[in-house]
Amino acid sequence: MLELNDVHCVIGKHAVISGVSLQIGEGELVCLLGANGAGKSSLFKTISGLITPTQGTIEFEGRPIHKKNPEKIVKLGVSLCPEGRKLFPRLSIRKNLMMGAYTRYREKSQTAKTLREIYELFPILEERADQEAGTLSGGEQQMLAIGRSLMCKPRLLLLDEPSLGLAPLIVKKIMETIEGINRGGVTVLLSEQNASMALSISSRGYVLENGHIVLEGTARELAGNEEVKKAYIGA
Repeated sequence: MLELNDVHCVIGKHAVISGVSLQIGEGELVCLLGANGAGKSSLFKTISGLITPTQGTIEFEGRPIHKKNPEKIVKLGVSLCPEGRKLFPRLSIRKNLMMGAYTRYREKSQTAKTLREIYELFPILEERADQEAGTLSGGEQQMLAIGRSLMCKPRLLLLDEPSLGLAPLIVKKIMETIEGINRGGVTVLLSEQNASMALSISSRGYVLENGHIVLEGTARELAGNEEVKKAYIGA
């Protein structure tokens, strides 16, 4: 479904992505592990069109997308749930969700159906639909951010650090929700510093360091790798 070949990105004078190649198959849930500053967010922004690669190619469902703008990439079926949530704090929950459907503004009945599906996934959002997003707890804001990213009905969902700053119990609920989204037919690429939790729900993973892929393998292989344990799991 998604294929990156020798992707390089330079911002200013700094190489943030250096020769990344990876593949995500349809229906997979794959994690991207790495410490803060490893280049995970830059890679996600590159896939979603917010950063233009200086070298290499990115294909989604066989179509090159590395030269397309973000709106066209969203219309093709790729949605990014960014690190830090990036909500509109003074807008209501409902308005934040509808912002995620901006590429479907002519599909009013279908958008309304999707909104109902999001409310079923996160009932708390329906209960507080008119409440300002900025008044929600961290976990509720993350639910809203994920819900907003699903409003465009993506086939590939990029989740950038969804557990950041959340309590362990909330992280567990978020990860269970991500598993459910994947079982519902959405392919997921999950970026995480919480390696243990990410590997527990993923089938495969990649490890990114300083903009390079340094390891890849099944979730079991990475969870058992001593370098991964020491760097990301704390063993």
